[in-house]
Amino acid sequence: MAVRRMNLSARAHDRILRVARTVADLDKSAAVSAKHLAEAVQFRNLDRNYWN
Repeated sequence: MAVRRMNLSARAHDRILRVARTVADLDKSAAVSAKHLAEAVQFRNLDRNYWN
């Protein structure tokens, strides 16, 4: 849903998943949860706002 709303590319989608995996690892979680994905999307949104 975030990919469609933010008009992100497939590459951005993959990067969000990678960041979500990293966030889950830092949280010592075996699986990526919705909160990890939400945090990764927020990082992406922050990045887009900073560079545009």
